[in-house]
Amino acid sequence: MLMRKVPGFVPASSWGLRLPQKFLFLLFLSGLVTLCFGALFLLPHSSRLKRLFLAPQTQQPGLEVVADIADHPLVREQEPAPNPAPAAPAPGEDDSSNRASHPRRTGWPRRTRPTGSREEATAVRNNVIAALRAPGRVAPFTFDFNAFRSRLRHPVLGTRPDESKESQSRVRAQREKIKEMMQFAWQSYKRYAMGTNELRPLTKDGSEGNIFGGLSGATIIDSLDTLYLMELKEEFQEAKAWVEESFHLNVSGEASLFEVNIRYVGGLLSAFYLTGEEVFRIKAIKLGEKLLPAFNTPTGIPKGIVNFKSGSNGNWGWATAGSSSILAEFGSLHLEFIHLTELSGNPIFMEKVRNIRKVLRKIEKPFGLYPNFLSPVSGNWVQHHVSIGGLGDSFYEYLIKSWLMSAKTDIEAKNMYYEALEAIETYLLNVSPGGLTYIAEWRGGVLDHKMGHLACFSGGMISLGAEDAKKEKRAHYRELAAQITKTCHESYARSDTKLGPEAFWFNSGREAMATQLSESYYILRPEVVESYMYLWRQTHDPIYREWGWEVVLALEKYCRTEGGFSGIQDVYSSMPNHDNKQQSFFLAETLKYLYLLFSEDDVLSLEDWVFNTEAHPLPVNHTNSASRAWGRH
Repeated sequence: MLMRKVPGFVPASSWGLRLPQKFLFLLFLSGLVTLCFGALFLLPHSSRLKRLFLAPQTQQPGLEVVADIADHPLVREQEPAPNPAPAAPAPGEDDSSNRASHPRRTGWPRRTRPTGSREEATAVRNNVIAALRAPGRVAPFTFDFNAFRSRLRHPVLGTRPDESKESQSRVRAQREKIKEMMQFAWQSYKRYAMGTNELRPLTKDGSEGNIFGGLSGATIIDSLDTLYLMELKEEFQEAKAWVEESFHLNVSGEASLFEVNIRYVGGLLSAFYLTGEEVFRIKAIKLGEKLLPAFNTPTGIPKGIVNFKSGSNGNWGWATAGSSSILAEFGSLHLEFIHLTELSGNPIFMEKVRNIRKVLRKIEKPFGLYPNFLSPVSGNWVQHHVSIGGLGDSFYEYLIKSWLMSAKTDIEAKNMYYEALEAIETYLLNVSPGGLTYIAEWRGGVLDHKMGHLACFSGGMISLGAEDAKKEKRAHYRELAAQITKTCHESYARSDTKLGPEAFWFNSGREAMATQLSESYYILRPEVVESYMYLWRQTHDPIYREWGWEVVLALEKYCRTEGGFSGIQDVYSSMPNHDNKQQSFFLAETLKYLYLLFSEDDVLSLEDWVFNTEAHPLPVNHTNSASRAWGRH
């Protein structure tokens, strides 16, 4: 202490250096360390040393984190319209017009080869964005649309027949008539109800309904692929522009999981696969994410209603006092959710629907039948009511179509379908005294001898699945499909309007007819003409085109009004009252199936496409790639 107080005395350091020398040495050393440490940040992104010093972030294997997840276009509430240039131009567009009318926009561009450092940096930033694997987040992914289109075995719109052939002239005229009906239905909607969910043709205004959670434009989304198919180019561009500019997902109502999935998600997916327009893909994925809270149940079986604002879920009050999920609803998600994973790279969609399969495989089924009501809490059946019509129908349809969509690799779906069909044949199939084959409804062992209009899709379904049945059963299933379709035709033929009722019975000497007014209405449903289309493509029996044309004439006579097409309240009245509703599925399904009935087989070929239960075409997986989520078991 004494020495430190002596003026002019500076003790030496332990290294033998005086204080000024020590200061200079430490200054040099700190500068060297700073230079070395800073150099780490000038290394490429792939430097392992840089990753050691920077805070870790969740990322997909093989991908660097180059942008904050908040900037991801699928996470933003209002998405910018992505680069719309498709590999295959939409109707009415060619490459030059596309470039002229649509400036370059941000989004998820498809794989391109960068031409310079700035372009390369932009491409990396837009294509390689890290995402958290959790509901509401979508993993970075680029879908190769050109490669997909190259794998199709037929042109999307088919090869044009020689129109000079006289034998084709009548069919061509019939097809053009159906196209005119679609154009009229669209123009009526556009004039009186554009942007709303459905047209009310008598009052010439729109209806929003209460099942879409605040989403708008159900008719627009449902119509996209039909407009494309019929080459209504101007109308398609109108619909696409509305989706780009006015289809907003920041809604807050309660929505039907089933209806939003089959109409909106299905419609957007098919529009993307047909055109390559990124706006459809991005909005489909974002909307799919908004449906995920429905799966927040003890079993993973989703509830039927999801609240878009709170993320809460619930079931319909009429479904056994709100305790049950409905077979046709949670069983009709597989096609769309597999494609959501396919187009997003996010496995969560596939995982959700595979879990549904797992639950259904494990649960005991009465006599091999699937009842319509299941508790999403306990995983047990709530009632032993079985129907291949309403409440059950599209579950069976999605089993055989999952098998076909997977390029016949989804063995689980195939086995579940044929096991279910065998149980249906054993316990529900009947032949009336008049010789009509029908599928009854089953209530704990007691049969209701009726079919709903919704059940009339089953003729087409059984026909579609006949080829892959056991060899000894194939001819039997083809004949069964034909007989069921004939019965459904009879329900039309026996009415005054030649349109079929909502439900028809086989008792009291009356066959294939409704027995009360509450079942006598027709709301522009597609199921009968759907079966006509499938049976035509399987057999080319001209009777199916004859029956289909009868439906066209009946629609024109009884359902066409000044303001659009409307359902009718009594098919047994020659002067029926209208219900003032042009259902969106009339444009999505009824007119599409009629158009395909009078088209060549390679138009949306069944080798390349399956139709979801809203008639939106989704492609068959022709890749044979083990890394893709197509239900291999």
